[in-house]
Order: sequence, then C-alpha cells, then structure tokens
Amino acid sequence: MYGAIKDHLTAELAGIEAAGLTKRERGIAGPQRAAIEADGAPLLNFCANNYLGLADSSDLVDAAKDALDRWGYGMASVRFICGTQDLHLDLERRVSAFLGTEATILYSSCFDANGGLFEVLLGPEDAIISDELNHASIIDGVRLSKAQRYRYRNRDVQDLEAQLVAAGDARFRAIVTDGVFSMDGSIAPLAEICDLADRYDALVIVDDSHAVGFVGEHGRGTPELCGVADRVDVYTGTFGKALGGASGGYVASRQEIVDLLRQRSRPYLFSNSLAPVIAAGTVAALDLIERSDAARERLRANAARFRSLMTDAGFELLPGEHPIVPVMFHDAALTARIADEMQARGIYVTAFSYPVVPKGRARIRVQLSAAHTEEQVRRCVTAFTEARAAAARAAAARAAAGPSGDAVSPR
Repeated sequence: MYGAIKDHLTAELAGIEAAGLTKRERGIAGPQRAAIEADGAPLLNFCANNYLGLADSSDLVDAAKDALDRWGYGMASVRFICGTQDLHLDLERRVSAFLGTEATILYSSCFDANGGLFEVLLGPEDAIISDELNHASIIDGVRLSKAQRYRYRNRDVQDLEAQLVAAGDARFRAIVTDGVFSMDGSIAPLAEICDLADRYDALVIVDDSHAVGFVGEHGRGTPELCGVADRVDVYTGTFGKALGGASGGYVASRQEIVDLLRQRSRPYLFSNSLAPVIAAGTVAALDLIERSDAARERLRANAARFRSLMTDAGFELLPGEHPIVPVMFHDAALTARIADEMQARGIYVTAFSYPVVPKGRARIRVQLSAAHTEEQVRRCVTAFTEARAAAARAAAARAAAGPSGDAVSPR
C-alpha cells in the first residue's frame, strides 16, 4: 500500500521544492543567543523570538538545574491523574498575578492553548469573529469548534463591526485577535476592539505570544500598551519566546473559564503536564522581568536604532515600534538572494514569500533582541547594504548576458 502513497508524497515534496518553498532547518551548535554557530559557521542571529535574550540566561539555567534535582525530569502523566506539582500551581499563580487575571491554566504550547480553548467556550449557536491574519493556532482552534465563523480584514475595526452585526443572531459572540501580528510587527487596535465588544456584548480574546514580557510599560503585553488590560476576557500566550524561549503556553482568564477548561479542554486533559524544568525556568524569567526594566529598555533601543539606520540607508520598512521589523523587497527571488547574501556576510535572517505572506509582499523579517549589542545591530545594517548591492550587481550581470546567457553588446 505504501508504494502508491510514497509516489504521491514524493511528488508533493518535489512540487514544494520546485516552487522554492522548501523549509530547511539549520543545526545550531550551542545555546540560542545573539551570536551562534550554525552549520559550522559563526552567525549573528536576527531571526529568533529571543526578544529579551533570556534563552541562555544563567538565572534560568540555574533554576532549571535546581528543578531537575528537586522535581525530576518529567511528569509522566496528565494533570488530573498525577501530573501536578506545587511548581505548576506556583507558575499559574505567577502568570495570573503578572497579567492581572483571576486564573491561569498551563498547556504544553500556545498552539495547544488555542487548540483547546474555542470548542470548550462556544458552540453551534455562537459566533467567533477572527482577524484574517491571526496565527495558524487560532485558525485551527476556531475550526475545531462548531461555532459560526466570521473573518474581518486585518486590524479593520469597521469591517469588524460589520461582522459583529452579521453575527447578530448568535447566542454569544467572541472577537479573537493576535496582539502582535508576527509577519508585520503590527499591533492590534485593542482599545477600539474592546469598545466594539462592549457595544455588541462580545468576549475579547487576545493571543499575546509576541508581546508578553516586553510590550507595555511593565511588559504585560498589548492590552497594557493599549490601556485595556482590564477589558480583555481571555489571554493566550507562550513561554517559548520572550519568557525564556523554551516551550509551554497558557490561557489566563476569568475563573469560570479556566475552571471549565480544566474539565473539558482536550489538549489539557490528554497531554502531559509541562516539564518541571520549564516551569521553574519560566518562574525565574518572570522574576527577572518584574525586577528590572533593563532588558526591555535595551530591546526598545535596539529596535529604534535598527529602524533609524535602515531608513537612513534607504530600505523600505513596515512602520511600527515592535522589534519585529519587516524589510520589504516585494520580489520573492530577490528577497531570497539578499537573505543568502546576508548569510554569506555572517548575518542569519530568513526570507518570507508567498504563501507565508501575500504575493508581491516578500520580505526579510528581522527580529531584534535585548542581547544584541549596538555594534551587532550596525553590522546587520551594513550587511543589508552590501547584500543589496551584491544582488543588484548579479541582476545587472544576468541582464547583460541576455536570455541565452551570452554577453550582449549595448546598442
């Protein structure tokens, strides 16, 4: 039987390769940090979610080592059977206190958190109104529910209101949005969204994975930044980005919502508890974040410096203040060439093109970290300038060669 399936899979993989869409994974030697060694070459990493530079923090590593001695390696069970330690309960209390919610429930990832949320809260008589650029985990979680599905244009509050009106017959309505849209670095208009939610009696659900820990005055995310922390009903997020870069996710919300998730959320009920080392490391990350603003300030300074230098060098950037900085080249082939040229100059970045982003909107998504030095940021900008020039020279050489590849004389 596998012979026929193998032929089909081989053809699918060949099609992905022919379209230039194959995702290749690089082997990193050593910890994730600003300067890494990948595939044997030293590189500066400008495409990680290590926003606060905590992925190799000695505080987190020491907490994890201590947790191994005190709590063991893994839980070997789900929470309601024999998979809860005081460490997990402490982390849930800490997340709730940090975000200002009544309760928190842990998941093995934010993908699981989003996957286990919607089908518990909402049924066929309800409606979910979702931003068109929401993360895949939200899309999949919404699909798992039997609720009516509505989609509004990215950050378009007028279209959101139109969809709320269209869902007027629903028993309950929920608006769900990313706090930060990871391909653009743009922030959801949460104040306007909460105003509409009040007007149309809807829940507000925010996935704040690319914000918690560093966006907002105290790092509490986009609701804090937008002044609506007390008006968001459900937070989802991850520990796998700014909060240490490992794994794990959560839903932080009203007590009744969390209580019901504990009874019915399938990824929670049927997946092992978060490993003790991750829980301990995340508590240590929260300690650092609450104790000092220094890492957040370095991150903001690095993002502002990079944006300023790149703008002065004539690059097109999507506007914003987030440390996700999309550098726009539009043409997919050109974007890939520049990413390759960057790597040859010791800078690790990734080219994004269709279908990850819309056609004609190809880009290199640069992600700044508090761990980057000013000199490293400047090296990245210099590499962009040199890579752009190298790509232009290569394009000119191809044009001079003509369609046959032979050099042609100008007329």
